[in-house]
Amino acid sequence: MEVFRHDIVIVGGGGAGLRAAIAAVEADPKASVALVSKVYPMRSHTVSAEGGAAGVAAPDDSLEMHFKDTVKGSDFLADQDCVDYFVEQAPKELTLLEHWGCPWSRDEEGRVAVRAFGGMTAKRTWFAADKVGFHMLHTLFQTSMRYDRIVRYDEQFVTKLLVDGGVVKGVAALDVREGTMRAILGRAVILATGGAGKCFPFTTNGTIKTGDGMALAYRAGIALKDMEFVQYHPTGLPGTGILITEASRGEGGHVINAQGERFLVTRDYGVGQKAELGPRDMISRAIMQEIAAGRGIKGPYGDYVHLDLRHLGEAKIMERLPFVRTLSKTYAGVDPVSEPIPIRPVVHYMMGGIDTNIDGATALPGLYAAGETACVSMNGANRLGSNSLTECLVFGARAGIRAIEFARGASVGSEAPLLAQAQEEATRIEDLRGRRKGGEKIAQIRREMQKTMEEGCGVYREQASMHESVRVMAQLRGRVSDLQLEDASKVFNTEILTALELANMVDVAEAIAVAAAARRESRGAHACSDYKARNDQEFLHHSLVTFTPGGPHLDRKPVTITRFQPEERKY
Repeated sequence: MEVFRHDIVIVGGGGAGLRAAIAAVEADPKASVALVSKVYPMRSHTVSAEGGAAGVAAPDDSLEMHFKDTVKGSDFLADQDCVDYFVEQAPKELTLLEHWGCPWSRDEEGRVAVRAFGGMTAKRTWFAADKVGFHMLHTLFQTSMRYDRIVRYDEQFVTKLLVDGGVVKGVAALDVREGTMRAILGRAVILATGGAGKCFPFTTNGTIKTGDGMALAYRAGIALKDMEFVQYHPTGLPGTGILITEASRGEGGHVINAQGERFLVTRDYGVGQKAELGPRDMISRAIMQEIAAGRGIKGPYGDYVHLDLRHLGEAKIMERLPFVRTLSKTYAGVDPVSEPIPIRPVVHYMMGGIDTNIDGATALPGLYAAGETACVSMNGANRLGSNSLTECLVFGARAGIRAIEFARGASVGSEAPLLAQAQEEATRIEDLRGRRKGGEKIAQIRREMQKTMEEGCGVYREQASMHESVRVMAQLRGRVSDLQLEDASKVFNTEILTALELANMVDVAEAIAVAAAARRESRGAHACSDYKARNDQEFLHHSLVTFTPGGPHLDRKPVTITRFQPEERKY
């Protein structure tokens, strides 16, 4: 088995992982950083972000306004010390990205342009037309290539954290190209692997978002926090789940029903004068209520409503939303210049993730997490659009700096226990390869998992269906160990990768279902039909789900409230 040694190991090559790597080598130019990714970094899901990144820039905006918008958007479940740090660092990180070459769009006077986004009281979303993720990731990737101390391990699938003496000291990774296992050792590890949207059948997320980092930490005994809060984006294309960015509404788009009515304006859905610029959870629920009332439009993939951009005109659409036009024409067969776009809510983002503190540190010494795979928590029960890209920068940088500081005072010690664990993992993976005696099919378990998660943990939830999801997920967890695999090859064996990803998704999905069933209230993205009111007396706390051999263990953790006391969330 090949063994590689570095000061820190970063798992994930997207926005958070790249920012952590750059921060680490800038904090210690002599440090050696391993950047391990299961795909080529420019294929990380950060590349697909369209709308923008939030940070105070306009003269009529302030850090205090950004702070209050974020806490209110979270339905008061965000840790306010983390939000304070985030809003302070956000403009600095976005400015730094510009200095590295990110081509932010400009206004008529040459200043960085900002657009409106849902739940925000001022325009503060920086953008580069509607391909922000591409430009941000490209900028980070190119900047990382300036540092020869960042060593990339592309197409390496991490399957286990190597832990000795209660401290994480590296990872075991499957080389996708060769089919062999590697041990990549370091005195600290950062997980930055993104979310787990593929636990659901209809999502904006790419195929690679299978909860890998969450599952790695979970199996190592680290709690997953606030997993019940799964964000549905209001504007996905029916059938494909492809995202039509919130920037469409930020630029003035209207959401209309079958009668052409702007129902967010004419009916009381809690968004008030914000209308289409209300928070994502509220607009998603409004769309589902319109459909339930029979005011949706029938389609081959179920009922939907329309997003109308026609009044913006072709010139503005081509200046600000060219990619939206391309996506609409290619995948929906409509030109938004002359036709409304079919849309419906679609799983988009996980507010929950690996439990970390403000430094990105977990309860396992040496282990850090950042980005969507982590829950710091600054998003609480509902994330405001455009906060997530900046979160990757702010907390990716902080995790990178803190991980290097930890590594300076730590030692790998004896490598023998770590290499023994890596060898055991290699044996486990080899046993999976071409295992034809199993009784279960990957596709069947995946279908059952996605079906029960959609039914039990969708936009609207009921106690009965959530508890049924808990029951089904426990059953599927047992069945995953009996998978049948046909492909015994080593080079780019996608079947074995899919099997490993499925096991990760089942663990994460079970944590989501368990946390959801226990929260008997409605808060943010968790809308429970049996308990329609928010209940601060009993449920103003974070949920913690910890792995045990007998199944998930549920606990709670207090929310950090500094100066913005919970109030009724209305706009």
